[in-house]
Amino acid sequence: MFSESKKPSAALGFLQGTMYSMPVFLFAGVPMRENYITVTESAQEYLLDLLSKQDSEGIGVRIFVEKPGTPSAECCMAYCPQGEQEPTDEVVQCNGFAAYLDQASVPYLEDAVVDYSKDRMGGQLTFRAPKSKVPKISDDASVEEKINYVLYSEINPQLAAHGGHIELTELLDDDTVAILKFGGGCQGCGMVDVTLKEGVEKTLLERVPELKKVTDETDHTVTENAFYK
Repeated sequence: MFSESKKPSAALGFLQGTMYSMPVFLFAGVPMRENYITVTESAQEYLLDLLSKQDSEGIGVRIFVEKPGTPSAECCMAYCPQGEQEPTDEVVQCNGFAAYLDQASVPYLEDAVVDYSKDRMGGQLTFRAPKSKVPKISDDASVEEKINYVLYSEINPQLAAHGGHIELTELLDDDTVAILKFGGGCQGCGMVDVTLKEGVEKTLLERVPELKKVTDETDHTVTENAFYK
């Protein structure tokens, strides 16, 4: 099935963790590295058949990653009617249709494979993106990407020793205020204020200069998994 997109009006479905092969990648007319995403011929045939039934001239598909670079990353694909593409999308020309890659998702789609295989139930579309959950950072990274990079590459590995983790839930005030949620051994922990102020907040404010404030929205009255009670 396709997954719900921010832009496209309808969603397609697939099995995540299973595998598409598109041989030609174009961005501003320049070929991209071919190891970014592969859409197999069987997947292209299947998608073209789906698209032909939508009664929408020029319709394609849009591929993106929700919560990229985090353990919750999810690879998504949605119908993309003509005119709903983003100006920054990278375009993959397939057999009979175009696939639009969300520019921010491209680094997380390296070595990704979309495939379609028939089975006794008819068949299934699969999407494998091994780099989708790997934290990445670039010079032009957004504030959200910078925060997630620090959380998942530096802070959470340390908290894992206590069975804890932190995730970014929201950015406010023009991305200057980060709202965090503590989980696992950090939720309800008696040392959470120290962890937040002396550890997490200090680290994030140093690593992400755009940030002015870090806030915790966790319900710490729940203490059953807390490391320190």
